[in-house]
Amino acid sequence: MANEQNVVLSTLDKAKTQLYHFTTVVIAGMGFFTDSYDLFCISLVTKLLGRIYFHVEGSSKPGTLPPNVAAAVNGVAFCGTLVGQLFFGWLGDRLGRKRVYGITLLLMVGSSIGSGLSFGSSPKAVMATLCFFRFWLGFGIGGDYPLSATIMAEYSNKRTRGAFIAAVFAMQGFGILCGGTVAILVSTIFRALFPAHAYSVDPTGSTVPQADYVWRIILMFGAVPAALTFYWRMKMPETPRYTALVAKNHQKACQDMSKVLNIEIQAVKEVKEEDQKVVVVDQRSNSFGLFSSEFLARHGLHLLGTTTTWFLVDIAYYSQNLFQKDIFSAVGWIPPAKTMSALDELFKIARAQTLIALCGTVPGYWVTVALIDHIGRFAIQLIGFFFMSVFMFALAIPYQHWTQKANHIGFVVMYALTFFFANFGPNSTTFIVPAEIFPARLRSTCHGISAASGKAGAIVGAFGFLYASQNQDKSKADPGYPAGIGMRNSLLVLAFVNVLGIFFTFLVPESKGKSLEEMSREEEGGQEQPNNV
Repeated sequence: MANEQNVVLSTLDKAKTQLYHFTTVVIAGMGFFTDSYDLFCISLVTKLLGRIYFHVEGSSKPGTLPPNVAAAVNGVAFCGTLVGQLFFGWLGDRLGRKRVYGITLLLMVGSSIGSGLSFGSSPKAVMATLCFFRFWLGFGIGGDYPLSATIMAEYSNKRTRGAFIAAVFAMQGFGILCGGTVAILVSTIFRALFPAHAYSVDPTGSTVPQADYVWRIILMFGAVPAALTFYWRMKMPETPRYTALVAKNHQKACQDMSKVLNIEIQAVKEVKEEDQKVVVVDQRSNSFGLFSSEFLARHGLHLLGTTTTWFLVDIAYYSQNLFQKDIFSAVGWIPPAKTMSALDELFKIARAQTLIALCGTVPGYWVTVALIDHIGRFAIQLIGFFFMSVFMFALAIPYQHWTQKANHIGFVVMYALTFFFANFGPNSTTFIVPAEIFPARLRSTCHGISAASGKAGAIVGAFGFLYASQNQDKSKADPGYPAGIGMRNSLLVLAFVNVLGIFFTFLVPESKGKSLEEMSREEEGGQEQPNNV
């Protein structure tokens, strides 16, 4: 039995890159495309929601979401994601990756449509319904993190595993890009069909009634890629590593590998002599649980490293992503709200975020894909945290310099570079490494715990930055908000968060070129010996 198991593992590690590897990237990656579209498109429409539902008659400024509503709308999906990561991570180890993989997509499809159909007789009721559906949207999204990463890791060979997991995660960049593009197209069409004056000219008429359809269309479009992927997810077999190591069905693992990877698994006695030296796993030494002293001794520091680094990077990353519109407005790259109509404002916010995604976010992901199996995870994470710190300090310290109109282009370039090094850096590696370094029976759970820690950081960023970035002069803060520490000091805080990430990176081991079983130490308790059957 052990010989059959090790033949499966050895064959997977030595398998050539094939079409199915790329197919899996697309199937798993479309989940992340949907994830990022759904999580980030809300930042595009929050100002529009404020104008539609919280307009104050006679006010000199357009309506904005009250602080508690803005925090809930921006952050509730992250709360759902955190719970979903823990729940589906655990469920993926208990029931198998494939059996729960389709559930996450169904939740995303249903909740995306529900978000767009949010109903209510009052603004408060509409926002409550929207938050309800976005929580369950986040819950489904949360399941995609541990399951997609684990599935891709367990199908990949050890030479190109990093690139394939990174490619799955890189679909996030296209999702962000698509969110901006959809918002640009929808707002352009509605601006042409229903023109309106700026708020300063016609406060009521600046928000046309048809604008209520715009945000709903943008949110519901997130259901499309998820629905298109569902059939193919259901066709995927269970990963051979889970079938062999956890379910203990080596014959089924061999059959699945033969089907999808076009590998003919020979009987153990026929395996070529040069491939017969394999690691025999002592099952008794590897039956420890997540809360055991054995797990703590072997992987305690690793789990601390993956959770803290993901927590820290998501504070900075999600603060920057969700509140780009506020940062751009603060430095004057987007005109004052009262000089635009509601749909003009949406168009300009979407255009700015799409430009940042195109120039910084998307390239960073794919540079990681190209280099991760050459320079390693540790180096990329260290480089990313370092340069995120450098560029954040460069934005924050001379902040007044960047607010001058002549320096707006320089600000956008520096800001795009922070996104580039987030994605060619810890935003990618924190997703990859937890899928590689823990035992198969705990892999999905540990990835879910690490990802949930990241979402806790995103919640801190979403709620904390919303209040912290307010002007230090309360009279200049947004209506309903207390005075904050200001944009400059908020950026300084984010820079110091990135510096902390550099230090915690040293707790994370390098997994480049090593098998999953070597990294998870599942061979401990046994020894390398020839297979003489």
